[in-house]
Formats: sequence, structure tokens, C-alpha cells
Amino acid sequence: MTQPVRHFLDLWRLERGDLRAILDDARARKAARAGWPKGMADADRPADGRTLAMIFEKHSTRTRFSFDAAMRQLGGSTIISNAGDMQIGRGEPIEDTARVLSRMVDAVMIRANVHEDVERFALSSAVPVINGLTDRSHPCQIMADLLTFEEHRGSVEGRTFAWVGDGNNVCASLIHAAPKLGFRLNIASPAIYHPDLLDLARAAEQQGQIMTTEDPREAVRGADCVITDTWVSMGDTDHDERLDTLEPYQVDEVLMDEAHADALFMHCLPAHRGEEVSDAVIDGPQSVIFDEAENRLHAQKSILAWCFGKIG
Repeated sequence: MTQPVRHFLDLWRLERGDLRAILDDARARKAARAGWPKGMADADRPADGRTLAMIFEKHSTRTRFSFDAAMRQLGGSTIISNAGDMQIGRGEPIEDTARVLSRMVDAVMIRANVHEDVERFALSSAVPVINGLTDRSHPCQIMADLLTFEEHRGSVEGRTFAWVGDGNNVCASLIHAAPKLGFRLNIASPAIYHPDLLDLARAAEQQGQIMTTEDPREAVRGADCVITDTWVSMGDTDHDERLDTLEPYQVDEVLMDEAHADALFMHCLPAHRGEEVSDAVIDGPQSVIFDEAENRLHAQKSILAWCFGKIG
């Protein structure tokens, strides 16, 4: 019997057991290769003989390098292309591109402008499709964030995370994860940049403990982890309005003092220092941003292994 293709598009689509298996595998896989050269493949080489295609509609540093390194460490290979260099950038239907690549590679990672394009691609793909970021979600980033938290503080279950700032695509994936993995989520954002109401409604149906407020102090109070992101994302055209509206949402030392004494600070990077976060916080002892960035690699290795049916 043919097994269904395992796409990794949004965290709300996955079962708790699958998310937990990915996180546990990532932590074990990272520990097993401690001290090894970065180019050496893992002992089990779960992607041996497999090729990952990567399509980029947006600029990328962490996503591009981490997925490339991930496949190499899993024993596989990659083909990387900007969408503008492909026929998809000249109007070829997404469905046709998906069908063609399905015959040439074993999985596809897409960093796209429009979430629906990734969903359409997956519907026509015979191989796993991974959402490397869209305008609506960033699931790979949140898996890396949760892995980072658990490395430093243990299980996320029962903990409180605080999101401060724009209710953007990263915030959306955090909302998706909260009810699946049992952590509380407090979101502070101005009304104009409120998180997606459908995401909040879905989380509520799944018994998620999510609170929204316009007061960053209320959201951060007693939190175990404080997370923010740039106020102006790729594609946003209201730069000045965003900076003015979100200025009270900067994560600085005064705001961090509202959190738990050993709370962690996270940011998916790149950061605009002096805007969404102060230098004192991002360079301070509670910041784990570079562990978080490194863990994109480790989390994505296990996401790929899950897509290939090696775990979960």
C-alpha cells in the first residue's frame, strides 16, 4: 500500500506525536555529531541518494544555508534556484512545475511570497514539499525555536511564551504550535497588526491557551521566553507607519524585567537593533539568538527525515 506523501506546510496540520518525534530526533541527532566537521554526514545517512530542490522567491541566509547543510549532513544533495531563474518566474503554472520536479528530485523546499502557491504546489507534487517561509507562516523557524528552548529549559509543555510586536507569519506558526505541544502563548500587538483571526480560532478549537493584548507588559509578565521579530517584513510597504505604531513594543531591559527571572530571549533574525529589540537585550545573557539560528539546521534535518518517513 502506497503511503501518503508527507508534506511539511503548517504546524497545525501535524499531529502532536509527529512534532514531538521531530524535536526529539533533532536533539539526539545534534548531540550525536557534537565536535564533528560540519561537512561530515550523520552515521545513519537517512537521505542517502536523495536530492532536495530549493526554490527561493525571497532573499535568504539562514534558510538557504541551513537546508543545504542539512541535506549534506543527512547524506543527500541539493539543487538550489531562485524562482526568477525558472520558468515558474515567467508564468509556468505552479502545478506543472510541481509535476516536473517530482520526477527529478525527492523533496522540494519553497520560500515563497504567497502561501497559497506552496499549497497548490504540494497538491500537485508526488514528493514531500516543505514550507521554508510564506507570507502566512514559518513552521521551520518555530521548530528551531522550540528545540532551542528545550535545550536550555526542558520541555515546553506548561511553559509560557510571549510574542511582542507584529502578529506576522512567525507569530502564526507559534500559534499553530501552542495547542499541539501544550504551552501557553501571550501575544502583544497593536490592533492594526493583530495576528490572524483564523489562526486564533483554530487554536481555540484545539484548546490552545492563547491570550492577546495590546499591552506588551501584560504579555511578558512571568513569561519563560520572550520572542519578537522585525517590524517590517519582506514585502511590507508601510515602513514608516509600522515603525511609529510598533515603537512601544520594543523589547528592552525594562520589558524583559517583567518576564521570569531566567526567561530566554529569541529573535529569528535578521534583527533591526534599536527598533524591535535593544542592543542590551539581544546581546545580553538571556539572548539565545545564535543557538536559535544554528538550530534551524538541526530542526530541518529532522523535518527532512520525517518527510522521508525515517522517523515518526
